[in-house]
Amino acid sequence: MPSLPAVLEDTVEERVISEEYKIWKKNTPFLYDLVMTHALEWPSLTVQWLPDVSRPEGKDYALHWLILGTHTSDEQNHLVVARVQIPNNDQFGALKSDSEKGEFGGFGSVTGKIEMEIKINHEGEVNRARFMPQNPCIIATKTPSADVLVFDYTKHPSKPDPSGECNPDLRLRGHQKEGYGLSWNSNLSGHLLSASDDHTVCLWDVNAGPKEGKIVDAKAIFTGHSAVVEDVAWHLLHESLFGSVADDQKLMIWDTRSNTTSKPSHSVDAHTAEVNCLSFNPYSEFILATGSADKTVALWDLRNLKLKLHSFESHKDEIFQVYWSPQNETILASSGSVRCLNIWDLSKIGEEQSAEDAEDGPPELLVPFCSGFSLLTCCVAGRCFVTVLLKLQLFINLFTSLVSSPLL
Repeated sequence: MPSLPAVLEDTVEERVISEEYKIWKKNTPFLYDLVMTHALEWPSLTVQWLPDVSRPEGKDYALHWLILGTHTSDEQNHLVVARVQIPNNDQFGALKSDSEKGEFGGFGSVTGKIEMEIKINHEGEVNRARFMPQNPCIIATKTPSADVLVFDYTKHPSKPDPSGECNPDLRLRGHQKEGYGLSWNSNLSGHLLSASDDHTVCLWDVNAGPKEGKIVDAKAIFTGHSAVVEDVAWHLLHESLFGSVADDQKLMIWDTRSNTTSKPSHSVDAHTAEVNCLSFNPYSEFILATGSADKTVALWDLRNLKLKLHSFESHKDEIFQVYWSPQNETILASSGSVRCLNIWDLSKIGEEQSAEDAEDGPPELLVPFCSGFSLLTCCVAGRCFVTVLLKLQLFINLFTSLVSSPLL
């Protein structure tokens, strides 16, 4: 039977996605405490909650902030800081369903506002943006060029220069190609790692300041991988350790105290396809997870990397992000390319299941979210959310789960 033309295939897929989204939206009152939807002018490839929270006196909401970035069609791109109104805890009992919008989450005087508060001109689309833990006003971005840019958003006007000129506070040099992986050291202020398509990982100390103009050269360049480096992450409990994963299917663990930058402390054949992401457990100094194009999430123990602790198998397509819960050391989230987010509970690995339960997935699969969009996960100020990037319809959805234990 002849295959469908590419244009027709895309149309069919868009219809399927739209239907899945409608079904999910219809069921949101039964699934979540709150759903907020905001249409973006352009898709965003990146999202991160800022840690700052403001609680206006006499108001029934708190103000939170998000980092976003645009991906335009040949128009000016921007690094964006968005302000989000989230209801106070006591407002959740009065949530209402909006049948006109098909949304759930009317409360008091809060209308679920998401406002673009600051827009800063950016060179090309924002591949990724991450704030420095020690000073959240400092944001590093990955660009379509080899440079990594650093902005202090308090030094830029809220409205961008009409000329379109991009004026970063620092320009970090060392890569030859673009990339996506970006990680600030939470234990050592100013130390930033970047992963690149040029097969390398670069390290900068932005506190050292530029030697010439605004340019800062890499403090070290790590060259162990033989293919595109997809992601990099600092260890959360050790200031000198970090991990990197790449299309060479390897997980590498590095120690910045080592005398060599060409050979990692440990190198593991982690998956049977490209490794796209990694995340260190914030509670255990030995545990980390990796996600791969082989559709699995792997669990590792740094004390014995020769043996994979566990393989999480429920995703239907490659995995692009893994993220540990800041509140619970056994809870892990992973998201893939088919608009699904899985939340896993390590404490349930190996539990007995009935045949009926097994049809829904392994016992460690705590919650599967399949809702017609691509997902990224974040958390802020003790109240946890899943932040959803809907790239096709250009939406951000913010929702909290009804599950009693903290998920993310």
